[in-house]
Amino acid sequence: MGDLANFSKGSGYSKSDLTDSGHPIILYGQLYTNYQTEISQVNTFVSNDNKAVKSQGNEVIVPASGEAAEDIARASAVTIQGIIIGGDLNIIKTNPNINSVFLALSISNGSQQKLLASKAQGKSVVHLRNNDLKEVLLTYPKIQEQQKIGTFFTALDRYITIHQHK
Repeated sequence: MGDLANFSKGSGYSKSDLTDSGHPIILYGQLYTNYQTEISQVNTFVSNDNKAVKSQGNEVIVPASGEAAEDIARASAVTIQGIIIGGDLNIIKTNPNINSVFLALSISNGSQQKLLASKAQGKSVVHLRNNDLKEVLLTYPKIQEQQKIGTFFTALDRYITIHQHK
């Protein structure tokens, strides 16, 4: 993926920085609990955005730390602009030939997920770095098919969520 995207990191916010209103933010732990493949709205906020790294839209975020190697390779596409991307998140900004939702699905499933899990380092807390993400070999169809795949799985995620709430 190193040839297909730019890589960066989120900025240092923690759970203690959260407020009832203000600037929308995504923290790394929320990828495991609140969000699915596509993030199009956020329900957590911070009052200060001075040190913020904000989404431009269509980034893919991957936790840089986690409790288990199998869980760390979980990616989500942030499809809206202006969301603060908290610390301990790797950020992937793809080129126009790669759909962000398709990339998030690819990272979170199959051989790419297994490869990233094998690269996670650490004992009680495992870490995944952008350099590990750059080494992932990505096979992908034309952009139109990527968009259809992303749309299908996003709709499936929403359908499952609706039925879980029932």
